[in-house]
Order: sequence, then structure tokens, then C-alpha cells
Amino acid sequence: MKKQPIILCVLIFACTISYSQPLTVLPSGGNKKAIIGEQIGLTKVIINYDRPGVKGREGKIWGQLITVGYTDQGFGNSKAAPWRAGANENTTLEFSTDVKIEGQSLLAGKYGFFIAYDPNECTLIFSKNSTSWGSFYYNDKEDALRVKVKPYASDKLVEWLKYEFLNESENSATIALSWERLTIPFKIEVDYVKEQLASFRRELQTDKGFIWQSWQQAAQWCLDRNVNLDEALLWADSASSGTFGGDKSFQAASTKAQILEKLGKKDEAAAVMKAALPNASMFEIHGYGRSLITQKRPKEALDIFKMNYDKHPNQMTTLVGLVRGYSANGDYKTALDYANKALPIADAQNKSNIQTMIDKLKAGKDVN
Repeated sequence: MKKQPIILCVLIFACTISYSQPLTVLPSGGNKKAIIGEQIGLTKVIINYDRPGVKGREGKIWGQLITVGYTDQGFGNSKAAPWRAGANENTTLEFSTDVKIEGQSLLAGKYGFFIAYDPNECTLIFSKNSTSWGSFYYNDKEDALRVKVKPYASDKLVEWLKYEFLNESENSATIALSWERLTIPFKIEVDYVKEQLASFRRELQTDKGFIWQSWQQAAQWCLDRNVNLDEALLWADSASSGTFGGDKSFQAASTKAQILEKLGKKDEAAAVMKAALPNASMFEIHGYGRSLITQKRPKEALDIFKMNYDKHPNQMTTLVGLVRGYSANGDYKTALDYANKALPIADAQNKSNIQTMIDKLKAGKDVN
């Protein structure tokens, strides 16, 4: 009889442990848990949500199961709660940098996501409270942002609620919530240029900044987008200096020269290129000549192609360079002569390209 209190205590303890640490099972209601994410620019966007199913309730979801506007759910302290934009726990959206939602600013962070449904215009709510279960304790004082969007109907039945990323670009995407026959979309925008420049500045101060290629990459990125050119020139100086071993790199010098050119420092740009050309390979010189054609500088391009041919005569690459150079200057007859010389020494793939050039030249068309 003395052992009964001990056994009773053990049973109570075991029951307490079982209650406080339930076993892992599927979400209630047969819903599905989901995580979806993408990177927009350098910004990571992560959505955590539970996926309810239509389960034979087609035509009874929107406006019935999901009520219009706000509702008193009869539990918790919210008397005007929006929909949790999913099932079970809060739907959450997390952004690694500041973003814009439908043109309105939202700071980096993790947010509870709610929707006040309306067939004409839904209100999307990003709440600073991302940890509550459902919207039973929703408090509008915790709102970080509200935006309005128009839902649209779809012919295709979506059985399980889903989020997906659409219309992706370098600095934006549309997130669409789809369920049953309705889609609610909203646009996210990021300041990719700002974030990329900030990333360059951070990384160039780490061990990555001890090689010239890193400085070159940052400078070239700015050059390609015509942004931040003054700082890009400093990065190009580092890339082409002996400090990090880029003083013999034609690529680094070429980038520096092109930045100088865009900054209106043409004489400095020409001096940099003149000093760099002796270090350039046949293919680098050819690439530089083609870039000059792209910049609408055909006479300078032809001079570069001629120099390359003098250094590397009777090579397919230098012959094709002269084809491009003379063609860019309107001398199709001379360009055709060099194309005919290049054709017999070209490999199978380049034979086709050169034949296309020959056909264009015969028709009096520029090959560039």
C-alpha cells in the first residue's frame, strides 16, 4: 500500500509530459504545411503557411468559409479579425532586406500575414506579431503595413491553397495566393542596385578583397549598369594596380578605361588602353574591338582588329575581326575578302557563322 502514492505520482508525471510534448502529426483538419521562398535581387523572401483544401466545398469558400471583411471568431480577444491567409498557425512572410509592397515601404523582418477578403478589393495586412496562432488575437495596433489589391477569378480549380512567385525580374516579383477559383496577387519590389553596392562594399573589406578579380567584378557590374561610376573607378584602380596582382590584366585595364570614357575622361581612357594592349591576348583584343563597334566607334574598332591581325596573322579569330571591322565601316567588299579567307580554316560551328556573314555581305548588309 505504501507504493501506491509513488506509482500515482509517476502516472501523473507521465501524463503531464505527454500533454506538454505531443507527438508530431499532420496539421489539424488534414491541411498541409508548406514553405516557399525565392530570392529577388539579393533579398530572400520566405513564406510559411498551412494549406487548406477545398474538399468538396467549391462555391462555398469565398464569402462563406472566408467571410467578407472582419469577423468575431468567438475565441481570443479580437472582435474584428481578418482571415489568417491560410490555415492553423499564422501565415508569415519574411524579408531579409527592406522591400516595397504594392509601392509602399516595409522594413526587413518577419510578419504575420492576414487578409480582409472582399470580392472587389482585398486588404492585405502585414502584422508585427508573427507568433500568434491564427488571427484570434489580431490587434490592428500591431499592423506594420496595409495595402489594397484586386483579386481575380480563375477557370482552373486549385484544390490546395498555394502561394507562388510570378513575373520575376531582377528587382521585383508578384506573389499570388490561389485557392479554389480565386487568386489574390501583390507585387514586391526591392532596391537591388542599393543592396548590391552595399554587398560589394562589405565583401571587398573581407578576404575576397585580396584578389584583383573581386575589385574588377564590382567595377564591371557598375559599368554594365552605368551606376556608381565614381566609386567604380576607385574599384577599377584597385583591380588594375600591382597591389592585388591585376596590373598585367587587360580585362581590369579595359574596364577602367571604359569607366573613364563614361566619365568624360577620354584622354586618360586612351592612355590606359594604349598601355594595356601589349598585355592582351588575341581573344581579349578581339573582344575589345567588338565592344568598340557596340559603342558606335567603328574606325577605332578597325584599328584594333588590324593590330590584332598583325600580331596574330591568318588566324580565324583575327580574320573574322577584320570582317567585322571593315563591315562596320561600310567596306563590304574588303570584309567579304577576309570572310572568304576565314571560311576554309574555321571549324564546323564557325563555318556556319562565317557563311552567314558572307551571305549578308553579298546582300550589302552589315554583319555586326
